[in-house]
Amino acid sequence: MRTDTILPALIAALGVAVAGMAIGRGFASARLDDRSVTVKGISEREVKADLAIWPLRVVASNDDLARAQGTIQSSVSEISKFLERHKIDTSQMVLQDFSVADAFTNQFASNQRAASRFVINQTVVVRSNEPEKILAASQRIGELVSAGVVLSSGGEYGSGGPTFIFTGLNTLKPEMIGESTARAREAAQKFAADSQASLGGIKHANQGLFEILPRDQATGITEGSQINKTVRVVSTVDYFLR
Repeated sequence: MRTDTILPALIAALGVAVAGMAIGRGFASARLDDRSVTVKGISEREVKADLAIWPLRVVASNDDLARAQGTIQSSVSEISKFLERHKIDTSQMVLQDFSVADAFTNQFASNQRAASRFVINQTVVVRSNEPEKILAASQRIGELVSAGVVLSSGGEYGSGGPTFIFTGLNTLKPEMIGESTARAREAAQKFAADSQASLGGIKHANQGLFEILPRDQATGITEGSQINKTVRVVSTVDYFLR
């Protein structure tokens, strides 16, 4: 073979070999970059509600509208006395959702005469920063019934029992986020050690949503019905492995 043809052939072969090496390094790097682990870190706190909302829905019926309204007013007065007996501040007690139904104007009613022509509903909403007093009073609701107050459930406020609210979530967020992230890193470090790798930087992180759950998580128990609650956040973090 002539010298002037051997040299270009060698140069071409060397170029192919170098290119192959570069491509090989590229795939190896890509596989290395793709090595990662996804871990979750959980942080929980047990907290106590600091606000209570208690709707008391009263109802009165009578053939005489004025008498029905008088019964409503008497019921509201009895509720106020009841709250004062249980040392609950009545200054934040408000009246909402007043309604009057006239059976004579109900075109969908049956031909059978209604027991009373007028039915009045009124909701008394009690707001208190002392949830424990509200809880204690709600256990004595029979006192209102004994005083002649007719209570009704349903409507906008569901069963009508008190709802307990925790308002201090924002003060917990920074510490809980830090704790959940630290626990995620601990899990990632353990995984890296077990797989004989070293932990790299963060590839992707998701703080997750804060949840306020009932402390006693059983069927039928809702978060709003319990004074004691559990605040939880789960952080999801992807770490590179080296």
